[in-house]
Amino acid sequence: MKQTLMKLPSSLAVVLFILSTLWLSTTSNPILENFLKCLPEQTHSNYSISEAIYTRQNATFESVLLSYIRNGRYLTPTTLKPLAIVTAKHESHVQATVICAKRHGLQIRIRSGGHDYEGLSYVSHVPFVILDMFHLRAIHVDVADESAWVESGAIVGELYYEIAKNSKVHGFSAAAGPTVGVGGHFSGGGYGVMMRKYGLTVDNIEDAKLVNVNGTVLDRKSMGEDLFWAIRGGGGASFGVILSWKIKLLPVPAKVTVFNIGRTLEQGATDVLYRWQHVAPKLPKEIFIRAMPQVLNTSLGNKTVEVSFIGFFLGQSDELLSLINRSLPELGLQKTDCYEMSWVESTVFWANYPVGTSIDVLLERPKGPTDNFKGKSDYVKEPIPKQDIEFILKELLKRENLWMQWNPYGGRMSEISESETPFPHRAGNLFMIQYSMSWEEEGIEATNKYLSLSRKFYKIMTPFVSKRPREAFQNYRDLDIGANLDNQTIFNIARVYGSKYFEGNFERLVHVKTEVDPQNFFKHEQSIPPLAQYHLI
Repeated sequence: MKQTLMKLPSSLAVVLFILSTLWLSTTSNPILENFLKCLPEQTHSNYSISEAIYTRQNATFESVLLSYIRNGRYLTPTTLKPLAIVTAKHESHVQATVICAKRHGLQIRIRSGGHDYEGLSYVSHVPFVILDMFHLRAIHVDVADESAWVESGAIVGELYYEIAKNSKVHGFSAAAGPTVGVGGHFSGGGYGVMMRKYGLTVDNIEDAKLVNVNGTVLDRKSMGEDLFWAIRGGGGASFGVILSWKIKLLPVPAKVTVFNIGRTLEQGATDVLYRWQHVAPKLPKEIFIRAMPQVLNTSLGNKTVEVSFIGFFLGQSDELLSLINRSLPELGLQKTDCYEMSWVESTVFWANYPVGTSIDVLLERPKGPTDNFKGKSDYVKEPIPKQDIEFILKELLKRENLWMQWNPYGGRMSEISESETPFPHRAGNLFMIQYSMSWEEEGIEATNKYLSLSRKFYKIMTPFVSKRPREAFQNYRDLDIGANLDNQTIFNIARVYGSKYFEGNFERLVHVKTEVDPQNFFKHEQSIPPLAQYHLI
């Protein structure tokens, strides 16, 4: 499996970023001063907020800001920086931030793990503050109840680790990337390798705690079923600040099986991928096989496309071999390709670590931006003809900085109603595609070049994916499909991206938003608008 993380941006980019912040810090701001005075007045007396506040005058402001920026594309001198960062250490700090930002006209951006593909958890075009949740990371596992409470600032790796520490026969269906923050991942409908067996994160949430626009802490009972429905797949940042989730622990066997087989164009990758799309969505629920096409530099100095077939099975290898070699013999799966391990060890494997790596790596947190990247997504409802798969892979070969992940649906995903949660992409989908374009070069010219390449490839894929609307996955945020810029909330624009992310669930999300945040305090470029904010132009 190709390691997709790139090296950190050069020190020059970081230096320019810091200098721009220091220059801006010399300007006084009465709105900020009033906001800062307000915070301790609204905080519980037993939990001082002073040490949780970072302004541009703080020596560590830049390091706090950088630590959870995951996309180097937003590490530029021209990117607007927050006026302050509140690294909440208690729920009262979250309440105070919401109350005071609303009172003094400041926008807030809520950051859990910083993985928003378009940086919307730490970037804005108007004066704003970041509400950083990384201190709120407590996890309480109740094996007897088969549940766990996890705070939004935890990363999924910490959740996996804590579950495994308490039980060898339980797991959870969430991201393959261990540094993804629980807050945004869960609320957007996060998925993982067990989704064909158990569905998404949102299909296994039993309760939640949220701070609403008035600064009140609500749970499922006090927020009501409509709001509880909305935050499970509709994106929490449109409705409030998610403090924590109560999840249902999911049964897993003592041993699971994983594999990773690569097939190049010369080894028949086109034929295997063509068969994969017919077979993978129909396999038993316990099997998940991702197909990952990407450009490979061969030992002879040539380039080809290799498709990695990365598998997970809730069972042992003998049974998996029998199932795969009967259903997908083209793959040529062998006993030596399979590794049996515990569920938690499989999460390390899926995070691109070598077999045998300690599960302690699940506790490693982000260390700042990795690469510059642009992500996009698609859904495929009909098998792609073989000649078109050959065409797609040849086009991919022209763009070595681009990789794709084809993730099979079916199983439990086809059994859950499209309106059960705001996440609508259920029955009728064969697989979802993620596209990721990464680059190391700095500067606006390089950025524009790679964004153009990404968009051109996306256009090439148009005949093969969903239509009217061309659906997209909210957790792979993509402002190209529609965005409300300049702090405006225009309904016709929101309806464009809303229909692609949520399809028929968009209207219900709008009505929930109207009930809980009619003045549209919680907003960003792709948030859900309230009815009062409709501007039909």
